[in-house]
Amino acid sequence: MSRLQMVSTDPEDPVLRQMFDEVRARGVPLPNLYRVIGLAPPLLRAWLDFAWPLRLQAKTPRRIRELLILRGAQVSGARYEWVHHAAMALAAGVTQAQIDALAGWEQSALFDAREQAVLRLAEEVTRGPAASPACIEALKQHFSDAEIVELTLTASFYVCVSRFLQSMDVDLEQGLKHG
Repeated sequence: MSRLQMVSTDPEDPVLRQMFDEVRARGVPLPNLYRVIGLAPPLLRAWLDFAWPLRLQAKTPRRIRELLILRGAQVSGARYEWVHHAAMALAAGVTQAQIDALAGWEQSALFDAREQAVLRLAEEVTRGPAASPACIEALKQHFSDAEIVELTLTASFYVCVSRFLQSMDVDLEQGLKHG
């Protein structure tokens, strides 16, 4: 059970209601994560303004970013994040076999050199304190500088997501399987 009482899915606060409507207008069911962050509406606004461009305006392929997010969720033990992003990864073209092989990605033939560079980034950023110079050099073989910024910000943001989810013990939405 979440450690803080989540706000209603139909809040009285018009600013919060507008943000929830924004999320729903994107065809996304309102996540419990947003209902907890919604306890501090200005911070939910900042969260949405950072998270959604990472998801929708990035230049790197969505499937690559979903692999990155899943590996970070796996390393950090963020079940909520894993469940949500496993479905997104499949929709973006990641195979179930790749998802199943993530824990042993270094020994798996299912990931090409580009994907391995991204998975290394996810692991190093999530374990911390940072991606190594060798990791960044490996990324340079496959990505532009702007794409490396995008991938590193994505990996870093999802460390924040996992820490928040686990700190607040945010429950999965009703009907979602625990993965």
